[in-house]
Amino acid sequence: MLEIKHFIFGPFGTNTYVVNDGQQVLLIDPACSNSYEEQMLERYIESIQYSAFSIQIIATHGHLDHLWGAKWATEKWHTPVLMYNADIPMAKAMQQQYDLFGVRRTAETFAIESISNDKLLMTNVSIISTPGHTPGSICLYWPEEKVLLSGDTLFEMGYGRTDLPGGDVGQLIQSLERLFALPADTRVYPGHGNDTTIGAERR
Repeated sequence: MLEIKHFIFGPFGTNTYVVNDGQQVLLIDPACSNSYEEQMLERYIESIQYSAFSIQIIATHGHLDHLWGAKWATEKWHTPVLMYNADIPMAKAMQQQYDLFGVRRTAETFAIESISNDKLLMTNVSIISTPGHTPGSICLYWPEEKVLLSGDTLFEMGYGRTDLPGGDVGQLIQSLERLFALPADTRVYPGHGNDTTIGAERR
């Protein structure tokens, strides 16, 4: 059975999730932006009392607010951030994003690798490609538990913006149609805001 812990981090109110299935742990969108938030996340992950578990860090896309804590997290747990290839250049050009949003911060490089289903140690989850908000946006789906982590593709009563570099409204519409084909009672945990269900959002 999945355990999902939800944190709201950073100046943009980004949702960071820690998902564990009793054997593996996924840290989704490490958005912690200061030492207090880092300590909060670290304490929780270290409280998961398994004799042995591995942790993987996954970014649903390459925007700055989902990666505030990427350098800290990759160094803390000695594992790279996994994301789709199409968003890796964006994540590596973080200073450009800071400048675009007027963030007074110096970008730091962190380890990034391409994600694929066969790289996931948690075997009961699959990746759904959902371009539109960014070219490499993904969702993570647990079909048996009917759980979807939707990143910034789908929100409660909304969806990801497409007016930023790499956004594409046509692709986003196709991605939403793909998600709306999931069971109506699928619980959706978005990148911002409250959780919802597929049924509530496709009405």
